[in-house]
Formats: sequence, structure tokens, C-alpha cells
Amino acid sequence: MSLQFIIEAVGTIAFASSGAMVAIRKRLDLFGVLVLGVTTAVGGGIIRDVILQITPPGSFQTPVYIGMAALTVGVIFLIAYLHPYFLDMRFLEGYERLMNVLDAIGLGAFTVLGAQKAFLTGFSDYRFMAVFLGVITGVGGGLLRDMMARITPYILKKHIYACASIVGAVFYVYARPVIHDPWALVLGALLVIAVRMLATRYRWNLPTARMPKG
Repeated sequence: MSLQFIIEAVGTIAFASSGAMVAIRKRLDLFGVLVLGVTTAVGGGIIRDVILQITPPGSFQTPVYIGMAALTVGVIFLIAYLHPYFLDMRFLEGYERLMNVLDAIGLGAFTVLGAQKAFLTGFSDYRFMAVFLGVITGVGGGLLRDMMARITPYILKKHIYACASIVGAVFYVYARPVIHDPWALVLGALLVIAVRMLATRYRWNLPTARMPKG
């Protein structure tokens, strides 16, 4: 079992879980929860592969990740269906905390894998492209999830979300030629997770323009 498969599996399960939880909170039916969860898990990778002109995208060539996401969504839906009190407002704080952790793990995993894809497909000289692909792989699924759920996307408002992905992608792109690729992958992913967790803990946010009252 390769390190890449392990990282991709962790990211898939984490993002599928976050997508399913958003859908359940929105009171979608089983099919809606399944669509939102799977889209969150594989959406970023599909966008990346379309940009790279990989046809069909890797998620369709190796549907094991779609199956993994669907299984994860099914388990979460079953738990919520059998124990609906988990959706009570009293658990909202815990829900938000869990969502942040799952999103951070998925973001870290897919950011470095997206950047790695640029190197593996022969674009190692295009560092900006590698960073961009890493970020779009990391945030793409969550962006599609939030748009489909009709909520303001996390990347536009939540605790240094896309910025954490950028930091991790830049680290991986510049660390890969210096250290072994497995170490660059793991350290890059951990860096993204650390930035996200610190941003959540200390409520780091980018500045926003304040509209005048009246």
C-alpha cells in the first residue's frame, strides 16, 4: 500500500464526511447526502484533471475512491438516521469543531496530492501551475459542496482556508526537489492542517471591508 494511496484515502474519507454532514444539516434525503458527500470528496480532483486534460478524470479511471466516499457517506447517514439527536442544536459546537478538523485533513491531503500531480504529469518546471493545481484540488470539492448546499463557500470567509492550502502547496513545490517526495507530501499536508487548526483556534481571518451603516 503506497503512501499516496493512504493520503488520498484519508482525504477522501475526511471530505466525504464533511460533505455528508453539511447535507444532513440541510435535511437532504439519502440521495442528496450521497451526491454532496461524493462531490466533496472527488470534485477537486476532477477539476484538476480537466485542467490537465486527463480524460477521463482519475476518479472515473479508478472508481475505488468514489466507492470509498459513498461507503463513508452511507455510514454517516445511517448514524444520523438512527441517532437524530446528534443533529440537535446542543451539538452544534461539536459539529462545527468536527467539520473544521475533517476539512483541515481533507484540505491538507488533497493540496499536496494536487501539486504532486503536476510533477507526475510532466509540468515540474511550472511551479505556479503546481501550486494552483494543489490549491484547486484542495478547495474544489468544498467549493462545489457549498455552492450545491447554497451556503457561502468556506474559502471566501472561514479562518484562512484557501491561504492554508496555498502555504502547503508552496512548501511542497519547493521542498520536493530538496527532500524525498514522501517527506514533502507528509510535511506539506501537516503544514496545511496546522495552519487551519491554528486559524480556527485563534480565529485568524483576512480583513474585510466594513460597509457603512444607514
